[in-house]
Amino acid sequence: MSKFILLLILIQTSMQEKMTIFDFSQETSSSGWYVVNDGVMGGLSKGQFSRENDMAVFKGDVSTDNNGGFTMIQNQFETIKTNKFKAFTIRLKGDGKDYQFRVRSDKNQQHSYVYQFSTTGEWQEISVPFSSLAPRFRGRSLEMPNFDGAKIEEIAFLIGNKKKESFKLLLDRVSVE
Repeated sequence: MSKFILLLILIQTSMQEKMTIFDFSQETSSSGWYVVNDGVMGGLSKGQFSRENDMAVFKGDVSTDNNGGFTMIQNQFETIKTNKFKAFTIRLKGDGKDYQFRVRSDKNQQHSYVYQFSTTGEWQEISVPFSSLAPRFRGRSLEMPNFDGAKIEEIAFLIGNKKKESFKLLLDRVSVE
């Protein structure tokens, strides 16, 4: 009997839990998000964030005029410890374009940890291993380790494909597992 209990304990401790960070079917998950357009650098891109049909919607137009070319939504929050987990899982529906998923372990740090992904136009579940989030600052790679997964204080989604384009990204949920 004790071998059985020990086996159960080992199985339970080795199983990864899943924690939902944002579930956009819940209205509360939509608060705190804000748009950062390239206007901070003189650009003319216009992104919008809204909640429609229990989904978060990030849409707009990217412009390369005036040396622009990106728009982003982000959310800063109190520290969430993620050291028990190995990856982010994002359920989304894109428009066939490329996007970046970005995190910061400290909302005051200058750099973000970035993972670029492509969308298919269908609903997808994107898995982002912590070890795949590379440090970047203003589009440049940094000579430092990838995301260690200990904690997060900011999540963002960015589009900036170096071309003029309209876009629409639907977000269902963001979790860690």
